[in-house]
Amino acid sequence: MCSYPKQFEAMATNFPFDSEFFKNFLIPDYILRPEAEAKVESVPYVPNCPVLVFINSRSGGQLGGSLLSTYRSLLNEKQVFDLGEEAPDVVLRRFFLNLEKLKLNGDEIAVEIQKRLRLIVAGGDGTAGWLLGVVCDLKLSYSPPIATVPLGTGNNLPFAFGWGKRNPGTDLNAVISFLDQVLKAKEMKIDNWHILMRMRAPAEGSCDPIAPLELPHSLHAFHRVTEGDEHKVEGCLTFRGGFWNYFSMGMDAQVSYAFHSERKMHPEKFKNQLVNQSTYAKIGSTWFFAPLFHPSSMNISQIAKVEIMKHHGDWQTLPIPPGIRSIVCLNLPSFSGGFNPWGKPNCRRQRDRDFTPPYVDDGLLEVVGFRDAWHGLVLLAPSGHGTRLAQAHRIRFEFQKGKADHTFMRIDGEPWKQPLPAKESVMVEISHLGQVNMLATHSCISRSVNDPSTPSRIDEDSEEEDCEDDSTKGGEEFRKFGAAATFKIPDEVDISQLS
Repeated sequence: MCSYPKQFEAMATNFPFDSEFFKNFLIPDYILRPEAEAKVESVPYVPNCPVLVFINSRSGGQLGGSLLSTYRSLLNEKQVFDLGEEAPDVVLRRFFLNLEKLKLNGDEIAVEIQKRLRLIVAGGDGTAGWLLGVVCDLKLSYSPPIATVPLGTGNNLPFAFGWGKRNPGTDLNAVISFLDQVLKAKEMKIDNWHILMRMRAPAEGSCDPIAPLELPHSLHAFHRVTEGDEHKVEGCLTFRGGFWNYFSMGMDAQVSYAFHSERKMHPEKFKNQLVNQSTYAKIGSTWFFAPLFHPSSMNISQIAKVEIMKHHGDWQTLPIPPGIRSIVCLNLPSFSGGFNPWGKPNCRRQRDRDFTPPYVDDGLLEVVGFRDAWHGLVLLAPSGHGTRLAQAHRIRFEFQKGKADHTFMRIDGEPWKQPLPAKESVMVEISHLGQVNMLATHSCISRSVNDPSTPSRIDEDSEEEDCEDDSTKGGEEFRKFGAAATFKIPDEVDISQLS
């Protein structure tokens, strides 16, 4: 027989939901455990919204562990997973393999659970990106949609899809309310972006120009491109990975790197979201004095040549204004805790600059530049935005030899310090890879090109504050990369450092 939490009936009497509400989410034991012996007829119903829950128990100070306990008290414990104990690629491989076996044996409940399955992930943007990457790499015929619980510092992914950006409550009422939203949420696709980084192997010394754990998890997880891979170039080290929200480089990544380094050295000081955010703001204040901490020789136009491809096969050089110290390649309308650097250009600006409305599933990245934190303050204005540079399907950065010995980069909140060899160039190329399904609430700020309820245009007469110096104008896909192991976090990585 399938078993459910013992307190199930008691909960139904203590909350404004009847027992049918909880049955929406519960998955029978024999589906979760391949070794379990159960007969189909022993399961009284098919859950309407079966969920698998993944929680980074080390995120959000003590909140992750508390949230884990609450979900396990409400649902079948075997459908709630602590990412500190079991990686999502292992869980999902086992789960879908068991579903396939059951389907081959004519189990109709397994068929329905696969159709209706939804995933919940609680953690920071790094944790959410980890699960999204695993789902993408599994190459399922239908990917289960994902809801994200904000449990980090930035929480850009949850905010972009209407789940909020503040750490949630962890009590029974808060979790039940979240489950109710999951039940009612709509599905929306999101683009996945492939990033390839190539550098010449040094003639002498260490073969690793970057310490392995200095790379973000989304790049480190891929290791090097192997022999026979189409991207391998003789004499070069090639890394690749993926992102969902943004890739940035320059001073914003430098500030983020300083914050993460401080958290790694003194984890005891970073126990809650408010402290984390105040510390980040204190470190970020250096950006207001950019000339002192970021010399002009480190500006993007000085150290890198940037090319974009908006139409297949047509690479164009992208002029970067000389004062730009930071550049952001944005997939979602949420950056640095909820700001939208691209904003909403009116129809005239879209027409003049050959821009299209920013959608999360149109195969285009929005490229935005910032001079310093004073420039960033325009985001506080209702129509504020950065310097819009371009929209593109592919972007290539080639760092010029000898211009600087390093720069800073960031993928979905995970920063690193990138060495730039004096005699050899470093190349970073970003291209569209594919899509996965997300769950969005009614307050979702992201827009889909495939959603008929999404506004298809900005009003012709809408006014937009002139907060930028617009001095520039502006679907080939990479082959799918790897299997689920590509997003496996190495055993030696402490996921408490994963946002």
